[in-house]
Amino acid sequence: MSTYLITGANRGIGLEVARQLKERGEDVIATCRSTSPELNALSVRVEAGVDITSGDSVINLREKLNDTKVDVLIQNAGIAEFNSLSNLDPQSIMHQFEVNALSPLCFVQTMLSQLSQSAKIALISSRMGSIDDNTSGGSYGYRMSKVALCMAGKSLSVDLKSKDISVAIIHPGLVSTRMTGFTSSGIQPKESAKGIIQRIHELTIDNTGTFWHANGEILPW
Repeated sequence: MSTYLITGANRGIGLEVARQLKERGEDVIATCRSTSPELNALSVRVEAGVDITSGDSVINLREKLNDTKVDVLIQNAGIAEFNSLSNLDPQSIMHQFEVNALSPLCFVQTMLSQLSQSAKIALISSRMGSIDDNTSGGSYGYRMSKVALCMAGKSLSVDLKSKDISVAIIHPGLVSTRMTGFTSSGIQPKESAKGIIQRIHELTIDNTGTFWHANGEILPW
């Protein structure tokens, strides 16, 4: 049994990842700003009141964990706000940078002392953070923040390799969740979560820093 810590676990992809890990007998620490009935029903350890944009909040979480060691840290929390060229909102773009890129990096840095030997880190990014894959434009804030998260993940994979900590950067797929407006063209959270968990299982120090689609495809930068 391994200990998994998941951010943004009260709904959507994070909730489903927590559910599947719990069902297979893993020890799950589910963090969120506000919990949900669905999360509470999983009977996992829930740490509510965790806002990844708040340094004090993250430090408080670290202190609550005390001597608990985390084997897998899944940084899932994030937001999506639409910004077109004709409707740029600098404040929105900066907010997405804070939530989707800077805060995940700071969260990982703060939690390093809680990671076990040979721990794994999974950053839930997006293929919209791929420059080469961008053929539709738009979504400036979201795309730019996810590019930044991918770069943070790549640097983490280099800096943490000597500590035997491996890092995966994972696109969960287009998933039908509240974030995507429950799009009818998306896959279900159950399928996405299954792929994410499999990619984490396949993560090693030899393939650390890989940008994966949850289905196993290696994505271009």
